[in-house]
Amino acid sequence: MISRRDVLKLSGAAAVSAALPALAQDSVPPDYRLEIAPVTVDLSPHHKVRTVAYNGEVPGPLLRLKEGRPVTIDVTNHTDRPEVVHWHGLFLPVAVDGSMEEGTPPIAANTTARLTFTPRPAGFRWYHTHTMAMGDLTRSQYGGQHGWLMIEPREQPGRYDQEFFLALHDWGGHLLASDDGAMNPVYEIATVNGKMLGAGEPLRVRQGQRILLHVLNSSPTEVHWLALAGHELRVLALDGNPVPSPQVVPILRLAPAERVCALVEMNNPGVWVLGEVRRHVQAAGMGIVVEYAGQGGTPRWQQPADLIWSYAQFASAQPGPEPTQSPTIVPLVFESKFRGHGAMEAWTINGKSYPDSGVAPLEQGGRYRLQFINKSGDAHPLHLHRHSFELRSLGAPLAATRGSGPNSLRGILKDVVLVDSHTTAEVEFTADNPGDTLFHCHQQDHMDLGFMMLFHYA
Repeated sequence: MISRRDVLKLSGAAAVSAALPALAQDSVPPDYRLEIAPVTVDLSPHHKVRTVAYNGEVPGPLLRLKEGRPVTIDVTNHTDRPEVVHWHGLFLPVAVDGSMEEGTPPIAANTTARLTFTPRPAGFRWYHTHTMAMGDLTRSQYGGQHGWLMIEPREQPGRYDQEFFLALHDWGGHLLASDDGAMNPVYEIATVNGKMLGAGEPLRVRQGQRILLHVLNSSPTEVHWLALAGHELRVLALDGNPVPSPQVVPILRLAPAERVCALVEMNNPGVWVLGEVRRHVQAAGMGIVVEYAGQGGTPRWQQPADLIWSYAQFASAQPGPEPTQSPTIVPLVFESKFRGHGAMEAWTINGKSYPDSGVAPLEQGGRYRLQFINKSGDAHPLHLHRHSFELRSLGAPLAATRGSGPNSLRGILKDVVLVDSHTTAEVEFTADNPGDTLFHCHQQDHMDLGFMMLFHYA
């Protein structure tokens, strides 16, 4: 079996050939520069972490790109191992998508690669490393290599007074044996924008403002529930895509790699906590202070009474007609293989782990319904590269996996969906971006242990 580590060794020469000579870089300056390098980050006055980050900060710099306008980005790798940058949520060619499995050339140690692409679609996306960790909880997505990516639409409505970008992350992990003997990561520290609660600058607001929050869960493995004490949140977009039915909710739930854009009416002056609703996670640091102008005192927290979250509440209330083209059903069964007490389990799709996993090639322009059949005891945040998909059904019991599920949802476009344990879900997409396309669980440990598959185009 060829591992991702073997892929790195075999493709190193391609990264060197893609690196630009210094004179060429200087003569045609890029629009942006990203530098991947080790850095020590102060999570609080009492907590420091040595990690790898973009441009010396966690999260990396917010990149604002224009939809449909070509951009050039120079990425310099100052580490001792090959790297890639995945532009999560964009419809890109495989050469720049940032997945070595698809064929993106890795950026060799101590070299610079110039990436040129046309960003689309508009919306809140993000960028991050797409390398292997294999139990090293200081590497890959366990570390600080993530940043916000906002693809500005051609016309900006500007229906808010301020916007804030927030990244939720977990740190200081170690492996712990679960009840079944398998090894799973657990964490000691949690942060918002690289700071523990109380250690960073507050979000400063004024009474009467409309605040737009762009929230990213960059955690390597953990689902998070977030609330703003004393306020409600009106969800406008999921994974950067506007929802058909915006709703006011007390909490946000974000699986790893998910994003939520929510509008808040600042109508309750005071000093409040925006934080994780689970007390032990908030105590580990996951929160940020929201401070009204002219207000002071100890930040207040109010536990939400309702902790229910459902994608379905944002679906179209009046769905249009079904597509004329009947989709091809693609069943995908997810299971784990126990490999002994004290070992990390192997993950399979239809009984096989990457790189042996696979299905029939996609026909360009074809419509496909992916049927996710989760036979494992874990929930999985499932991500499809280079495409968006429409949610069609969620939460059906495993007994209902014969054939196509109900068409209960319409209009919700995403690139990550959380599928609960022992349930099924269905999504549909059009195969309109030719090239090898990676599908995987966005938990770093599951992806490392085989929970990946390539869709090939015919």
